[in-house]
Amino acid sequence: MLVLYVAAVVGFGCWFVRKSGTTSEFMAAGGALPGWAVGLSIFGTYLSSNTFLGVPGKAYGENFNGFVFSLSLPLAAFIATRFFVPFYRRTGEISAYHHLERRFGLWARTYAVACYLLTQIARTGTILFGVALGLQALTDWPVVWIIVITGVLVTLYTLLGGIEAVIWTDVIQSLVLLAGALLVLGTLLLDAPEGPRRAVTLAADQGKFSLGSFALDPTTSTVWVMLLFGLFINLNNFGIDQSFVQRFHTAKSDREAGRAIWLGALLYVPVSLLFFVIGAMLFSFYEMRPELLTEVRQQVAAEQLATERLFSAVPTATEVAARAESLAAKEIGDQVLPHFLTTQLPPGLAGLLIAAIFAAAMSSVDTSLNSSATVFLKDIVQRYFSPAISEPGAMAVLRVATIGMGLLGTGVALALIGEESILEAWWLLQGVFAGGLLGLFLLGIISRRAGNPEALTATSIGVGVIAWMTLSPRAESLPPALRNGLHANLTIVLGTLTIFGVGLVLSRFRRPGE
Repeated sequence: MLVLYVAAVVGFGCWFVRKSGTTSEFMAAGGALPGWAVGLSIFGTYLSSNTFLGVPGKAYGENFNGFVFSLSLPLAAFIATRFFVPFYRRTGEISAYHHLERRFGLWARTYAVACYLLTQIARTGTILFGVALGLQALTDWPVVWIIVITGVLVTLYTLLGGIEAVIWTDVIQSLVLLAGALLVLGTLLLDAPEGPRRAVTLAADQGKFSLGSFALDPTTSTVWVMLLFGLFINLNNFGIDQSFVQRFHTAKSDREAGRAIWLGALLYVPVSLLFFVIGAMLFSFYEMRPELLTEVRQQVAAEQLATERLFSAVPTATEVAARAESLAAKEIGDQVLPHFLTTQLPPGLAGLLIAAIFAAAMSSVDTSLNSSATVFLKDIVQRYFSPAISEPGAMAVLRVATIGMGLLGTGVALALIGEESILEAWWLLQGVFAGGLLGLFLLGIISRRAGNPEALTATSIGVGVIAWMTLSPRAESLPPALRNGLHANLTIVLGTLTIFGVGLVLSRFRRPGE
């Protein structure tokens, strides 16, 4: 099932090579796609393997606190359709960062491009690592080889098919993913050892359905912290993320682009809830089958020890058992769903569901590769080296950049081997690299008085704040009073507000006409 699915998707994506012969087709599909297809592609981008594995793992180890992230999407979608879509469609620029140079100068565009490319490399890495965990549980192949093979296959059809291949394969993969999730939940409820009612009750008694604390505590992941984090991340996605802005240009009209955003956002909210419910039901299932939970613990312990001793002795059974006993639920969360698929489902159905995980990975990685290649051409090559590059030359740049980003993302995935939580790793990296972009973008479109000096000063201060929030908790030499005690999810919030707020204040001292 897995091999057939992969062959079909890669073949389907490569079929679009006939429609990606020009830069316009490769980057924007000629601006002729229906809104519903673009919307499903946006939905597929959100629904990566980070969702398929990371969300159930998060619910298994903790609760529904991460679902608050999804609840911010409708508000972000409203702002995006009201302001961001008309803004980008009116400029006609395929690059999300071209206007930053017009507004604040070349440094602003360069800063945004660097942040975006780093974000996409990190995103590709976490997604490839996530899908490798699922496939390793099914096939017992080495995680390293799975990461490399997956990276090569996705890079191949993105390279040949362009943005249209990305969007139409996302449509198919979104549907496969949704069907897979429904099958998993149905199986969990029907096969619950003491019935579905007992499974729900057990999860509820352990607080799995809780959204978290409503306290005004910025040091932990409360409902308010997660809601702020979700709002700022999603505004960043819709407002300054090239992979989303590029989709705005593939739609036939402003109205179709707006419908695409609403479709993607409103689909993701209930589907993300579905994955959290799967995580809660997995918790109940394994609590009622402790012998299976022991297997998962031993598997995770063996993988951790093997990673730690990559070039030394193989861990003994005693060492594995000792490590397994000490593992917390949070540490095994990402492995529970793959274990369930491989031990509790018939082989054909398990293959289909692992294919759904693979679909989630491909539908997100292909987006990152195509949009990053577009940025590389428009914001680096044409801006710095060859503004009048020929059409064949531009196509060559797009293809080389696609391959390069695929290689870098694969490298990050290999470096992530051994991480406890895919979702937390991605949230941390995203908050750091994307922290300053939204503030600069909002300053540019909201404040008419802010100019280059104000924006540069504000961004420098904002980057300093982001660096302090990220690095100070790990600097043991610093006194406790100088370390950041706030939750990591607030990095993008404070980074954005610092840049926007400082820029706004400084612009008040700017004389009109300066």
